[in-house]
Amino acid sequence: MNDQPGDDKLLRFETVAVHGGREPDPATGGVTAPIHLSTTFVRNEAGDPRAGWVYTRADNPTRHALEMSLTALQTGAGACAAFASGSAAASALLRTVPRGGRLVVPDDMYHGVRSLLMGERERWGVEVVTVDMADTPAVAQVLGAGASLVWVESPSNPRLKLTDLREVERLAHAAGARLAVDATWTPPPVADPFALGADLVVHATTKYLAGHSDVLGGAVLARSEDDPAFARVRWLQRTEGAVPSPFDAWLTMRGLKTLALRVRAACDGAARVAAFLEPQPQVLEVSYPGLPSHPQHALVQSQMTMPGAMLSFRVRGGGEAAQAVASATRLFARATSLGGVESLIEHRAPVEGAETKTPLDLLRVSVGIEHPDDLIADLTRALGHLGG
Repeated sequence: MNDQPGDDKLLRFETVAVHGGREPDPATGGVTAPIHLSTTFVRNEAGDPRAGWVYTRADNPTRHALEMSLTALQTGAGACAAFASGSAAASALLRTVPRGGRLVVPDDMYHGVRSLLMGERERWGVEVVTVDMADTPAVAQVLGAGASLVWVESPSNPRLKLTDLREVERLAHAAGARLAVDATWTPPPVADPFALGADLVVHATTKYLAGHSDVLGGAVLARSEDDPAFARVRWLQRTEGAVPSPFDAWLTMRGLKTLALRVRAACDGAARVAAFLEPQPQVLEVSYPGLPSHPQHALVQSQMTMPGAMLSFRVRGGGEAAQAVASATRLFARATSLGGVESLIEHRAPVEGAETKTPLDLLRVSVGIEHPDDLIADLTRALGHLGG
């Protein structure tokens, strides 16, 4: 195996997750890559970098190895820029929209990115237009006025609404816009955004890719290093320095090795948990793409290989009832975030604050890799606090 991601594409996903973009340490033969902690690197007598590295803000061997691994894993990717957080990655990509440009975003989206946009749009000089991305005719109407960038989450956070990426790609490109997909909830191998028309893909590597709730990170991927928007992202990464530390990059690479196993187990567990919740008398609604009752279930089957491990459900009794259920769980940690090996539950609206659009009775759930029967027993006990 060599350092070229194109060769890795010949291998199956599970193999690429372990080997993609990696080489044994050339100095020692170590199977596990070393962590290069140095912030600066020596030059030779002529003043040139001895081994190509200059300063860790601009590039670092461990971060480079992570970027190669992520490029190998994301089908269709040819370049990757790693960041210190998913929000930093999103910010860099959103700032590729020129002053006076038009940015189209979903009405249901990650609260952190929405807050960033609402707080910075005037300073950036960008018009932000919100639309229901699940309503393709509405998207077409909005894009009739043109756009610079269309930002998509599919499924959306936290309502799990899907976007027809093939159709939105057609509409976006016809309007002169680039299509960016936040694929944090659909890590490889759950979905393949580039095959569905995405120009750029964003991940909060904190979540499924690292997978153990112990490291913060983000990434922007493009089809090519020469993509003009990606070139701007790369410049921001290296100039501003919102980059992962070498240790964070190394931890993320370690997490990638078990990605295929973790995601498959979590998706299987989520399907079991969603099927349990749907008929419960205390539950008003379950949003999970894998349920036949999901209004876009057919779309799930056409653009996702697995329905994911995220779900949300609404309970009878409003916000107080939702809080009571979350507080009564024992295995589900009451915490923000997702994609780790442990299951999480969150009463989402209070976390998002007064400007939230999330229903007060909604609970967001990230299913981990515990046995589904144990998770179901935990939810049975928690729902029991609401009575029948």
